[in-house]
Amino acid sequence: MTQLDSASLGLLAEAVARLDEGFAGLPGQSPATPGAAEREALLAAAGRLQDNYPYFHPLYVGQMLKPPHPLARLAYALAMYINPNNHALDGGRASSQMEKEAVAEIGAMFGWDDCLGHLCGGGTLANFEALWVGRELRPGKAVAASSQSHYTHSRLSGVLGVPFVAVATDNIGRLDPADLERRLAGGEIGTVVVTLGTTAAGAVDPLPAVLELRERFDFRVHVDTAYGGYFVLADNLDTDARAAYDQVGRADSIVIDPHKHGLQPYGCGCILFRDPAVGRFYNHDSPYTYFSSDELHLGEISLECSRAGAAAVALWTTMRAMPLNRGGEFARSLERCRQAALALHAGLLERGHAAPLFEPELDIVTWALPAATASESSRRAHAMFDQAAAHDLHLAVAEFPRRLCEASGAIEQWDQDSLSCLRACVMKPDHLDWIPRILERLDAAAVELELA
Repeated sequence: MTQLDSASLGLLAEAVARLDEGFAGLPGQSPATPGAAEREALLAAAGRLQDNYPYFHPLYVGQMLKPPHPLARLAYALAMYINPNNHALDGGRASSQMEKEAVAEIGAMFGWDDCLGHLCGGGTLANFEALWVGRELRPGKAVAASSQSHYTHSRLSGVLGVPFVAVATDNIGRLDPADLERRLAGGEIGTVVVTLGTTAAGAVDPLPAVLELRERFDFRVHVDTAYGGYFVLADNLDTDARAAYDQVGRADSIVIDPHKHGLQPYGCGCILFRDPAVGRFYNHDSPYTYFSSDELHLGEISLECSRAGAAAVALWTTMRAMPLNRGGEFARSLERCRQAALALHAGLLERGHAAPLFEPELDIVTWALPAATASESSRRAHAMFDQAAAHDLHLAVAEFPRRLCEASGAIEQWDQDSLSCLRACVMKPDHLDWIPRILERLDAAAVELELA
């Protein structure tokens, strides 16, 4: 049985022929075609790429690697025939317009009808631009984020030369508003990062509580929802998560990564600003680049210069087939991911060899392995990681502080302050149908390790 789609390549050939019609008036030329050496090199690359985990398969639940939609792959490959650059309109005329349209639709998904934004290489650069604008608007002020936020926020703060404040979390990994309030009282914080979907556990910070604090203190609210942003469309979130997503439109800036839940190839991140006037911070002069049009060149509102127009073409095409509508096909696929996470969590609760840390808010599931000591539990987690892989089930290992793990009841004696736990990202809609087989493989691995 083949695992990878090749049947759709016929559609790509049809689309390439359609694209070629647009250049029929040019003098004839002979496009380069691969020869024997190129064939050997490409087949060698295919052989090398076999040395990978099966990221596309439902038995892969390790990293946040969601396969692109087949249409996104085709559209990206189609665009590569002309290789547009979305820095200037001269380099990416059609693809720049497609990017503007796609970004506007993402903004509308959060209730923003007139925002400033663009695509970029990923969440790191998108967050960098948000924190940079925050620094320009609040010079000398610190960035605050929860201790479970992505590590790039502290690192990017260092790059920007501003202090970073780590805010405590509650016992399920969400930012603690009380600790944030104490830190805001000093008047030194200019930007608060609210994470809707932490990378480690998928926790959703209490955005409504942070917005209430903004009524009393002067700071910008940046929502980092690189992983979890599209869940704004889902109808099966719990009460707290739903309340947070319903308030995203009140933030000052938002980061979302279409290359996570948006079904896009890497790299495709997106930064959005509620106030288009922040575009003034990007102002620069490039007469050798922006000469073809008085319209907005995307390079004029981006810190990046050259950017793959193919990413915009792939995103625009996917969104044309699967609009960002509640109740639509795309939204239902997200709801299936959350259902799968809840099903896996429920199954783990029934097993003596697993102790879930807390019920998932999105589609990441985390659990500890019961043991007499924390160090033994951590050792078992790493052993289970390896043993599950022997059954073609690929998990991840994540380190969590003691306070996030104590409620699971997995540890009798704490001989260390952190715990290695297992983590599953059930980000594929197909995962809902595969949960029984995932649990079977976990059971088999536990028996072999004498944990069951």
